[in-house]
Amino acid sequence: MNRPLVAALCATLALGACSTVGKSRLNPMNWFGGSEETQVVTVEGKPVDPRPLITQITDLKLERMPGGVIIRATGLPPSQGFWDAELVARPVEDGQITYDFHVFPPVPPKAASTPQSREVTVASYLSNTKLEGIRQITVQGATNARSSRR
Repeated sequence: MNRPLVAALCATLALGACSTVGKSRLNPMNWFGGSEETQVVTVEGKPVDPRPLITQITDLKLERMPGGVIIRATGLPPSQGFWDAELVARPVEDGQITYDFHVFPPVPPKAASTPQSREVTVASYLSNTKLEGIRQITVQGATNARSSRR
């Protein structure tokens, strides 16, 4: 009778201790926490995608899902009406993957209006298999980039 009680108590204490190391790098739930602004990396040569980069990246969130992670980025174009947004991945280099945030501009120019009305949000899924060797995920626009590290 005492052994199951002691085992249950030990399990409760062990699980309770997990929350004290909540900000630890050992906790897989914290591997891709908040994002920080980083420097834009340019690539020489002809661009692969005909769409221009979005002007500014305002937010980057990485949401853990079964089997991988969803990369969700929000960008701010100069006016309303931008469409067909996509995160285009570059090859992985030194444990870092970079996505370019491409978007088509409106055909007839539109009004600028408020920043909230101009926001464009796009997402991409990255599987655990591809995520294995990656330590940093970066999404970049024309003027800035945001990164999240494990």
